[in-house]
Amino acid sequence: MTYRFTARATATESAPDGRFTQAALAEGEDGSGFLLVFLAGAEEPDDQEAALGMDTYCLVTAGGGTAYGCVREAVLTGGVLRVALDPEALEDLRADDSRIEAVVEAVIEAPADDLARFREALARVLSYGRADARPRRLAV
Repeated sequence: MTYRFTARATATESAPDGRFTQAALAEGEDGSGFLLVFLAGAEEPDDQEAALGMDTYCLVTAGGGTAYGCVREAVLTGGVLRVALDPEALEDLRADDSRIEAVVEAVIEAPADDLARFREALARVLSYGRADARPRRLAV
């Protein structure tokens, strides 16, 4: 199944101290509603992160659901982002949101500059960490 939503807000952030990069989409202009937040560290993962399986990017949902290395494909064509998720990660991502499906499509209604920043940040985030956890297809 595919869950489709309209993202009326995008957010990108690189921490001033360089500790993380974020690319986020939200249904509401105020950041409310359905939410996808893609996060990655700025430094190479350490041994402890590797031992915990946290040596890659993560995806966080509005209910606090979190999964590491769970994006199998991410394709951004025009203003539509299609994300295919590892089915084994769905339970972790659902938390309080049963709308999470194996494929999520977001129609992004954002100014061109915001979309360009989101595209750049998402590419950085999904390229972070161990190679086997990166998306098989990344076209953003």
